[in-house]
Amino acid sequence: MNSDLDQVFERLARSSFRRRFRLRPAEREYLERKGLDAVMLHGEKFIDERLAPADPANDGKQTPMRNHPIFVAQHGTATCCRGCLEKWHGIPKGRPLTSDEKAYILSVLRRWLIAHGGA
Repeated sequence: MNSDLDQVFERLARSSFRRRFRLRPAEREYLERKGLDAVMLHGEKFIDERLAPADPANDGKQTPMRNHPIFVAQHGTATCCRGCLEKWHGIPKGRPLTSDEKAYILSVLRRWLIAHGGA
């Protein structure tokens, strides 16, 4: 799966839109203060509530652009909505996310936060 992630991150690196996402000082401080494991628990909750349903509320607009490290990471990794999940990660819309897909999304977010947040 790491090689799959390597390929995804290579594609993301070629996107000028995805590359522009960076943690602001307040988000970085939050990550440092809470720790990566706690922030990832928040991410798990956000995925369950905002992405996992077959037809999430406000899909395409459900993930804020800032104010939490997970939100920034979601935009930086194209895991912010079901459309981006389908386009960038091959996870189809219109059905609930599986446990494996949720775990995959969390692994993508963790990798991004480690690379960009210094966690």
